[in-house]
Amino acid sequence: MAHTPTIVVLEGDQTGQELLEEAIRVLSPEVIGLPLNLVRYDLSLENRRATQNRVVYEAAAAMREAGFGLKAATITPEGRGDVGSPNAILRREIDGTVILRTGRALPGVETIGQITAPITVVRMATEDAYEAKEWREGEGDEARAYRTTYISARNCRATAEISFRLARQTGGVVFGGPKWTVSPTYEGMLKEAMDAAARRYPDVPYDPQLIDAAYALLFARASRPLVIPCLNRDGDILSDLVLALYGSIAGAESLLIAFDDDFRPRVVMAEAPHGTAPSLQGKNVANPLAMQLAAGALLRQMDDPQYRQAGEAIQEACLDAVAAGVRTADLGGTARTTEFTDEVIRRVKARLAPVVG
Repeated sequence: MAHTPTIVVLEGDQTGQELLEEAIRVLSPEVIGLPLNLVRYDLSLENRRATQNRVVYEAAAAMREAGFGLKAATITPEGRGDVGSPNAILRREIDGTVILRTGRALPGVETIGQITAPITVVRMATEDAYEAKEWREGEGDEARAYRTTYISARNCRATAEISFRLARQTGGVVFGGPKWTVSPTYEGMLKEAMDAAARRYPDVPYDPQLIDAAYALLFARASRPLVIPCLNRDGDILSDLVLALYGSIAGAESLLIAFDDDFRPRVVMAEAPHGTAPSLQGKNVANPLAMQLAAGALLRQMDDPQYRQAGEAIQEACLDAVAAGVRTADLGGTARTTEFTDEVIRRVKARLAPVVG
């Protein structure tokens, strides 16, 4: 083993923080049989306000150094002049390029349209509508709102490249795309990158569709794994829809990835796609599955095959627990938060016992 990996742990708010702690229980060296350096940063709303977001920039710098981060759900205040979203800062500061979210069927959980194959949304992490300059002119009914947005050729190429690599790995189809017919100059830049990637990966099935057609055809095309490259705003919306198709967003993790010049992962931050669920705080009933899947996915991004194997064991143990009927209330079960984690830990140990022993 070359060295002990460092994971920057980004603490959060309410139930988000509670579920982060459940994921960290699964990452214990006593469970996976491997050492980890966990460096914590308090990204709770209270501390972000107290430090005027300085802690967010410090956490981003630590992730750039370590290469790995595990983030809890955090509160984004709505008021103008407040600290805003830590996610936007983190994406910008680590030069995050894409966000990967994969919807997958959970054992015993009914999907919409009986979808069984996974669907991965490869969302451009920055640029587009979320970095737009906005202003208004005029008054009353004559007022007009304007905004200017941009996308870069590099981010388009990265989004397309990663989509084709994932499709090759999963035996899937690169499907969908932007609205390039209406916006051939702006959105057409992503379509051009997709077409170029298709020429580099002639063995990967390619089914480009306008974004609205992609929505309409999801059920018809989802008989095999789909990988859908998207602009930032399209990907945000589509990933929420895709995860809901599988009956629960608890069965998915979210990965923010920054790449080097050869599109190899340089920084990976894993998190659950859900929010802080304040109504569940302190009740020991929230589902830790997504955070634990995120922890497993993070280990699977590491170079050392032992850590990758441990990450795979965590993810498989999570799904095996659900298949065995150990489920929290949101999945129709009776298990408490800590009870589900206990079962996952037991199964991880059993899977890794021959390796650890």
